[in-house]
This record gives sequence, structure tokens and C-alpha cells, in this order.
Amino acid sequence: MKLNNRKISNQFRVLHRYLGFFLSGIMFMYALTGITLTYRDKETFKTEVVIERQIEKGLESTPEIRGAKNIEYNSETGDLKYIQMQPPKFLGMMEKMHKATSSTPLFFLNIFFGVGLLFFVFSAYWMFLPETDVFKKALYFTLAGIVLSALMILV
Repeated sequence: MKLNNRKISNQFRVLHRYLGFFLSGIMFMYALTGITLTYRDKETFKTEVVIERQIEKGLESTPEIRGAKNIEYNSETGDLKYIQMQPPKFLGMMEKMHKATSSTPLFFLNIFFGVGLLFFVFSAYWMFLPETDVFKKALYFTLAGIVLSALMILV
């Protein structure tokens, strides 16, 4: 496949455009959850939720629950009550989508989105002819993005 073929370049432009419009909704959701997940160590987007549940009776000590406070445990009845900071329901569902693993059905969306983004990475280079200044500048910007990401990972 010749890199400077105008017909292929136009086909990539069309695919890039419509896949971009389709994925823009998904990108919007991932961008929002990415921003909120940055603050997951804080209580910025969270509210207090009182959780009451029944667990095993007769435990000798109050169970430890990560992130919980005001834990009350009745060893005779097995009643457990505590307060936990949680995001609002819809935001929590969005964060679950963002952090999906291969053992959940949402991982298909993550894979599709990742492949779509990789398509954008490569199709962008077919939108301009290799001998143009724009193409050469694009390579410099790409290199700068890779270097910045590597530096941020290493710091």
C-alpha cells in the first residue's frame, strides 16, 4: 500500500471522520470519568452513604472495611452498620465502565475504544501526504507527545 495514494488517503479521512463522530460520545464519558478518577483518593465527588447489612454472627472483633468509618457491629445478631464515601450512582457506574477488567462484560467497550483510538493514531498519518510540511510537523508533535508521556511516567 502506497502511503501517498490520494484514494487511500480520502478513504482514511472518511473512516476517521465517521468513527470520530461515533467515538466522540464514548470519549466524552471516558474523559469525565478520567477526571473524576484522578480525585479518587479524595472525597471531591463523593457523598456519605450509610450501609447496613447482615454478616456472620459471633465475630470476636469488629470487621475492618476499607474506607469505612463509624463501624458498628452487633456480634449477637450479625448486624453491621457503617458509613462509606461513594460517588453518586451514575458516576459510580461510569467509573466502573472506565475501570472494567477482562472478567466483566464492559471490557468489550474498553477494547473497542482502545482499538478505535489506535485507528485514529495511524489514520491521522494518511490524512496528509508524506512530502508536505504538515506531515513532517505531525511527526515532530507525535515524538513530543511520546517523550512527554515517557517523562511523566518516569517522574
